[in-house]
Order: sequence, then structure tokens, then C-alpha cells
Amino acid sequence: MPDLTPAQLEIVHSPLNERRFLTGPASCGKTTAGVARLEFLLQKGVPANSILILTPQRTLQEPYLDLIRSPQRAAGGEVTPATIGGLARRTCDLFWPLAAEAAGFAHPEQPPLFLTLETAQYYMARLVRPLIEEKGLFESVTIDRNRLYSQILDNLNKSAAIGFPHTEIGARLDSAWFGDPAQRRVYSDAQECASLFRQHCLEHNLLDFSLQLEIFWDILWPQEIVRGYLQESYRHLIYDNVEEDIPRAHDLMQEWLPAFDSALLIYDEGGGHRRFLGADPKSALALASLCDETIRLDQSFVVPEEVAHLAENLVEAIGASALPSPVPLAGSGEKPYSFIVSRFYPELLDAITQQVQALIADLGIPPSEIVILSPYLSDALRFSLMHRLEEADIPVRSHRPSRSLREEPASQCLLTLAALAHPQWDFHPSHFDAAYAFMLALGMDLVRAQLLAEIVYRPKDLSLSPFDEIRSEVQERITFVFGNRYTQLREWLLAYRDGDPLPLDHFLRKLFGEVLSQPGFGFHNDYDRVRVAASLIESIYKFRLAMQPLEDAPDLGREYCALLQEGVIAAQYLEGWQAEDKEAVLVAPAHTFLMMNRPATVQFWLDIGSAGWTERLSQPLTHPHVLSRGWMRGEPGRLWTDADEVAAGTDALARLVAGLLHRCRGHAYLGLSDLGESGFEQRGGLVRAFQRVLQKEGA
Repeated sequence: MPDLTPAQLEIVHSPLNERRFLTGPASCGKTTAGVARLEFLLQKGVPANSILILTPQRTLQEPYLDLIRSPQRAAGGEVTPATIGGLARRTCDLFWPLAAEAAGFAHPEQPPLFLTLETAQYYMARLVRPLIEEKGLFESVTIDRNRLYSQILDNLNKSAAIGFPHTEIGARLDSAWFGDPAQRRVYSDAQECASLFRQHCLEHNLLDFSLQLEIFWDILWPQEIVRGYLQESYRHLIYDNVEEDIPRAHDLMQEWLPAFDSALLIYDEGGGHRRFLGADPKSALALASLCDETIRLDQSFVVPEEVAHLAENLVEAIGASALPSPVPLAGSGEKPYSFIVSRFYPELLDAITQQVQALIADLGIPPSEIVILSPYLSDALRFSLMHRLEEADIPVRSHRPSRSLREEPASQCLLTLAALAHPQWDFHPSHFDAAYAFMLALGMDLVRAQLLAEIVYRPKDLSLSPFDEIRSEVQERITFVFGNRYTQLREWLLAYRDGDPLPLDHFLRKLFGEVLSQPGFGFHNDYDRVRVAASLIESIYKFRLAMQPLEDAPDLGREYCALLQEGVIAAQYLEGWQAEDKEAVLVAPAHTFLMMNRPATVQFWLDIGSAGWTERLSQPLTHPHVLSRGWMRGEPGRLWTDADEVAAGTDALARLVAGLLHRCRGHAYLGLSDLGESGFEQRGGLVRAFQRVLQKEGA
């Protein structure tokens, strides 16, 4: 057990029959106390399988999982880490006979099929695509199809997370709309698609997240046998980051909490960063009244005095209400921030790379203590920045949860090779696709890979000619080392073509194990490519399970590749959060870093003049604030105005910058270019707030 303060020890050693609500700003050791409490429960002989660890998303469980997986832990049962969605799924699966008929499924005698984000979008696409092409739905909406599908699903998820019928989605959005009347047709179309999807799920025993949650709350939880099973199974609760969870999770705790022998609920006073996913800090705070005692920690283990003072001044300059601030550590007296200013955006990235290099080489700051953050991380920005850092021999990793698997070079390589192995799919990768696949698969440079692809690959008939037939002088340019690897790969693909085709995930496992992971090939010892390959195979496996029951099931491998080409967003895979090389500089969106719930010594904020720090993404089919319980608490029929938009943006920006600075041990470097990433001059709300801070300091 780590060294703990007296206040933390009081929480950890609290009696085994008390329920406590722990609150405080970020970086005050609340999660540390939660992990120590888990360790204390296990040491006291509490059966591990009677302990429930609940978090809003799986990635926030990592500190608890480190303890659960520790080799020092005594043998015995297993602690249950879960989210409300995971708990609902397990319960629906276990008590399916009780739920199936009551929920209105057409085939209650058959088992359910649980959908991931990806498979739900696939079914949504099958239903909505004909309506778009034949009936002209969403004709005024100009967004990618995958975003259109995901926003309809998001509406369904919001209805289940907040607790209103999915048939009211369009009416609720319409009642708050103030603007172009054409938008009302969009909401009507979104409602039609949501209702059609729900009906399709009921007819085919499909359970997406929204339906799982509704069945759990409306049908299963009220039944005495289900409630009794859960209450008898779990006697002790640790519920971390309650402020980031959905209202339905808090409703569940309102009824379940009194039945626990002991409970520790952990609330971050400056949180609420997942509001766009339905998080509701107000309903979370209401759980304090059900606990025996509320304890507040306010002494920061991370934030020095200067950084805490900057956070307070910045929140004030933004114009938001004051946010809770921790009692800071003693400071050094040095200014906690610096500006990195340039004329053009590429120059800004060069300057940031040089500064990171100096911090590591001159000051000895570990790369893992440096993070580079931006409001949104585009593919171009990610590539440009990571390329510069890699060229400077700086270890770097990146994480962007919304990044589609099709955008990962490793998955592009694997799917190109899959197309070459399955001529019946009638997919014809270009010469460039083949060259890129050779580059990654064979571990060669792009110049040799392009030369090889131009000579051996024929896109029309998907043929690969032997390396031996290449002229000797060209063979020498490519080198016989790469030629031998190409020959092994070609012979493996041809041998596979001659046999019976395998399911795509089986094919990729076989290809990876027998060829790509072998010494010399491109996936050998490249953990980032291995991570992507694992996520891709898991995605295909879940897709295959969800598609197999279809009576008119297409070739699933071909269908998956077509789906990926549409840009379907990848579901969250824990491999992306649990990177192998954690001793590296992290490049990530700011909100992603916040949800990692860890501090850093140095933070770089990219392009603080960008409006992306304050403006939310355009979502024409949904609205995270209107479809929230907070909006439902207000006046019925109230319109969402520009004033509401500004107020929401101001509050979100204040929470974002306070959350970042409360996780900063030392210094924040603020990147500012006259011309932003897109080439236009930008003067967003964050840079204006810093100008006010500078004026105040100069006064």
C-alpha cells in the first residue's frame, strides 16, 4: 500500500458497514484512496467476488486492474470491474428468458445478439442507406454517412441513458430548435430511422447499447429475482468518477446503494467532461445524501501553487463560474506557462519538437511526463507531429479513440493482403495500396516497395509474379533480403488461394502468425502494429458473430471490408489505451488525456487560437444538451438559443482548461501560430482568455 495521508487512511480503513461519498478536485488522491480501499477489503478477508468496481468507461479501471492483476495478491475469487453498460449486458444475457418476451422480441426462444458500436452501425446502414437513396432522407445534411449513422445511434443511447421513450427523440429535438425550418425535417427523418432500427432489433433479437440498458432498467431490475441476485452477488462497491456517468446509472445507485454492506463513491468536483455522452454531475452529486458520510480531499499531490493560480485566473478570464480548486503544493516561483509563437503552423510544430527535445536532453524530463494536446487531432496533424518527433529520435505514441481502423496503416496493409488472397471479393487494390502493404509487411522502404509493386502486381487479375522473373539489376536494387520475404509472402498467399477460404479473422490470425510476425517481417517486434492487428481481428470476430444469424448473410469478409471503407468508427479497444511503450511522449486530443486520469509534468497545448477549444462538433441529427436530463429539468418547450450555446461552450472550456492544469506538475507550453492548421487566422476563446490573464498580470 502506498504512503497515504491521514485523510486517505481514514477513508481506506473505514468500517466494513459504512457507505462514504468522497469528493474533491482533481489530483487530490481520490482514486489512490479508492485503490487502497480495494486492497484493504481484500486484506480483511472480504471475498473478492463480492466486490464491484464501477466506472463510467472501462479505461478508468486501469489503476484498479493493476492491483487486481498484481502477483502479490492472494489467491481466491475475482473482483468484478464493470461499467453500467457491461452490467446491463451481463444481466440481459443471464436473465434473457425473463426479458425476451416482455421486451417484445419476435423470437424469445432464441438467444440474443449483442451489438458493438461497429455492428450496430452496420445494421443501421443496411436500413438507412435505401431510405437515403430512394426516399431522399437527410437530403439537406452534408456529413459522412458513418457520422450520420452514429448520430442516430447516439440519439437512441441518449434516450436510454436519460430515461425517456425513444419515440420522443425527434419531438424533443424539434421543440428546442430555433432556426431554419428545414432542420425540423432532419429531426423527423432521424426519428424515423431510430424507430425503424429499434423495430429491426426486436424482430431479429439484436441488442444495441440502448436496448440493453432499457431492458435492464425497465424489465429486469424491477424483478425480485434479478435484484436479489445482484444484491447478493455484490456486497461491497467502489464507484469511481461518478460525475462522468449517465443519469440511469445514478438512478440505479439510488435504489441499490442501501443494499451494499459498504460503498465508496468518488466524485471529481471539476469533472463532467463526458457531457456530450450523457454525463450528469448533478444527479451524481445527489448520491451523497444516501451515504453515511461525505468526505472532501482538497490537498493536491500534483499541482504547484503557480499552476493552481493560473487555472483560477484562466477560468475567471474565460468568464465561467469559479470551479473547485485544490490546495496546491509549494511552488518554485517560476512562471508556469510559456508561449511558442510562429507565423505558420508547420513552424509551430518544428518549434514544439525542438522544445520537447530540449526538455528531454537538457532537463532530463522523461518522455512519459510530456503530453502534446490539441482540441481535435486530425490525421494530417497526427502524422506531421509524430513524424517530426520520430525524426528527432524522441519516443512517441498517440491515441485518438475516434480514429477509424481503416485509417491505421497496419490495418490497411492487412486488408490489402486479404483482398489479394480472396479474388472472389472482386476488390482490386491499386498499385499504391500494394506498395504500402509490401512496405509494412516486408519491413522495407517505400521506394523499393513501389518499385516491387509496379513490377510484380497486376491489379486487374490480382496476380503476383515471382521475384525470380525480375531483371537481375532490379533484383539488386530491391535486394535479395526483401526478395526472399516477398517470395515467402507470395507463396503463402497462393497456397491459401488453393484451399478453402477461412473466416476473415481466422485468415488474419493465420497470416499474422505464420508470416507477418516472423523475424524480419514488418510486424515482428512492432508493438503498435500488433496492437492495431489485435483490434482489427477483434472487430472482425465480433462482426462475424453478429452477422452469422442473418438468413441472407453475405460474404462476411467482403462485407466487413466494404463497411470499413465507409469509414465506420472503431469501437473502443483497450489495447489503444494500454500502449506497450508508455515511456514515450503522448500525442492526443485534450479530452482523451483527461479521461486517462493521470498527471504530466509538461503539457503542450497546440494552437490555442483555434476555435476548436470552445466550439463543439456540428451534429445536425442530435444535440447533447437538449437530449440531457438537465434540459429536461428546465422549462418545457424552451428553445435552445445562441446564448445557451455560448454559455455551454464557456462552461466546457473552463472545465477543460481547469482539468488540464489540475493534472500539470510543472509547466504548460502554449502553441500559437498566426495562421492555423487550415491556413486561416484564428482568435478563439482560449487565446482571448490568455490575453486577459496577461493584462491582469501586467496591471
